[in-house]
Parts: sequence; structure tokens; C-alpha cells
Amino acid sequence: MMDDEQPKTLYVGNLSRDVTEALIVQLFGQIGPCKSCKMIVDTAGNDPYCFVEFFEHRHAASSLAAMNGRKIMGKEVKVNWATSPSSQKKDTSNHFHVFVGDLSPEITTDDIRAAFAPFGRISDARVVKDMATGKSKGYGFVSFFNKWDAENAIQQMGGQWLGGRQIRTNWATRKPPAPKSTYETTNTKHLSFDEVVNQSSPSNCTVYCGGVSTGLTEQLMRQTFSPFGQIMEVRVFPDKGYSFVRFSSHESAAHAIVSVNGTSVEGHLVKCYWGKETTDMISPIQQVQQNKVGFAAQPYGQWGQWYGNAQQISQYVPNGWQVPTYGVYGQAWNQQGFKEKKRNGIGMTFAFNGGVVEPAQGVNGTMLANQSSMGTAGYHTH
Repeated sequence: MMDDEQPKTLYVGNLSRDVTEALIVQLFGQIGPCKSCKMIVDTAGNDPYCFVEFFEHRHAASSLAAMNGRKIMGKEVKVNWATSPSSQKKDTSNHFHVFVGDLSPEITTDDIRAAFAPFGRISDARVVKDMATGKSKGYGFVSFFNKWDAENAIQQMGGQWLGGRQIRTNWATRKPPAPKSTYETTNTKHLSFDEVVNQSSPSNCTVYCGGVSTGLTEQLMRQTFSPFGQIMEVRVFPDKGYSFVRFSSHESAAHAIVSVNGTSVEGHLVKCYWGKETTDMISPIQQVQQNKVGFAAQPYGQWGQWYGNAQQISQYVPNGWQVPTYGVYGQAWNQQGFKEKKRNGIGMTFAFNGGVVEPAQGVNGTMLANQSSMGTAGYHTH
């Protein structure tokens, strides 16, 4: 093979934030002349990485062998061949994305890639980090080219120890569903993480989960939703079969909606939507009552069918909760008055809107959130 056809560009990952392009060129240039170096600082809070291009393939190969695993400014760097820029633009929306939760703080993107690599070809992997602190949020995503590889990884890796914790695995967007009724087939839209996260205010951190007609407990909801982020509060209504889960961040709530919606919880097919808290839907009579909020059943937007009957409505009056409607997604959850100790002094109605959140094929993140957030600029690693 002619040298022009051989790879000359290396991916260098797990870099300290203090590492500069000049330092990389200085270090790698000791092995062979570098043509260019491009540093990528991930806005999502992930570790920086860069691409080093050499004039000759032999120098790139020697650098790969010599520098992989070496420490630069206290961090052990990962060096690999970079793919071509054209492959980076490849659409991965039809790949199969696995959610990985309960990650230890020290687990990196390279760690989860290595842990899941035995199950098949991985198109992408990442640990989600807090943009402000740069620390792991405790979950990540691994994308496979093949559905069966992803399914096998979910089955085999769930409950396995990675670092100091047992991890949880699930479809990041839901796996292709089984055949459904005519109504579901024609009226259900598969949504990606991007679509879900942008359909409610960034300050909204609350998820509605309905459909658990028996066995609904706070413990069950915490167990179901804890892989997606820190839970601030859970409200359950066992006799009604639904609950409200408030997360510490909007992104965690979005991942929960995408991942849990349409799945089975205790044998029940559940639906998850954005929740909202609003005071503008309280009737004048309800506003006069300082300590109680009336309940109003809301019709399904398209069909005009009532969620509850007249006898049931009276049972909701003390709760001040309003059932969801099918429609556009809701606005922000007003945090004031959410806590139990504040509820008596404020008239509130809790409502939900939003259509059926059916994630995109491939597996509630799209490629999850968006492809760019899981991708890299310039090159990807193998």
C-alpha cells in the first residue's frame, strides 16, 4: 500500500484540560514531524481530546506504539488510529444505543467503551459529564452497529461491576417495538432525546409516569428512575396508577422519559410525559379556596374522551392534581409549592401535556440527545 493511502492521523484522548496543542506537537514531534494538531474541547464537559496528523505513516504508527498509555500532566492518555473525516459525518440515528447507569465517578468514556467492546462493533461511546464541574453525571451511552450486539450487551452487562458499582443497562431509545394495534401503529411517533429535551422548558425537571395500575410504590419509582439521575422527590398515587418524579436536572428527566416510556414496569406498559405545574388553570372558585385546589379532568386532545368519570373527579379534590392530556408538551414545573410543607398555602393545579413519547428506533437519549453531542469533531476513534 502506498504511504498516501495509509493512515497518518491519531486520536489522543483522556487529556488533562491543561494540555495544549503546542504541548502535544512538542511531545509527539519527538517521534516524527507533525503536520497538524487539532484540540477538541467538548462543551458537554467531557475530557478534551485531539487529533495529531503526521507527514508519514511510519511516524504515526511509532507514536501510537510509544504514546498510548503514557501519562501527560498526570493523566494516562489513550492513543488510537483516527477514522477518516468522512466517516464522522455518517448518520448513526439507526444505530442501537445502550444506556449505562449507576457509573462510578472515576469511570471514563474509554472505560465503558472497553467494557462493552467484547459484544460487537461500537460506533460511539461516552460518559455524560456536568458542563460546570467536568465531573461524571453517573451515566453514559454506548452505540452499536448491530441490534443483536446491543441486546446482548444489555442482557449481559446489567448488574455487572464496573469500577466500584454495579451498573444498569437499558435501551437508550427504546428497541424496535413489537407489532401494535392499528391506532398505535399509525398514531405513535418515535421521538429522539433531542425532540424530548427540547419540548419543555429547561427548568422543567418533572416526569409523569402512568399505567402502573397495581403495585405502585415510591420505592418502585425510585428503583425505575434512579439510573437516569438524581431524584429530588417522588409523588405516587397508587389508586390512580400514576406518579410524578422530579429530577435534579432537565436532561436527566428527558433521558428518563425517553428510556422508560413504553417499557414494562411490574408487568404494566407505562407512559411517560413531561409534567408541569401551573396556576393559570385554577378556576375562580378554586382560587378563593386557599387551602384546597379542585380537580378537573382533562379530555384527550384528539378524541375528547375524559380521563376520569364524574364520580372519580370528586375523589381528586383534596389532591389538587390534574391528570395529563395528550397535546403539546408542558411548560416548566414551578418549584414553589412542590414540597408538602408548602402545599397548604398555595393554590396549584398540576397538569401534564405531551403526546406519547415513543423514542426513535434504535434504541427515551437518540442517538439520543443529538448526534453531535455523541460524536466528535473531525475524527472518531475505532
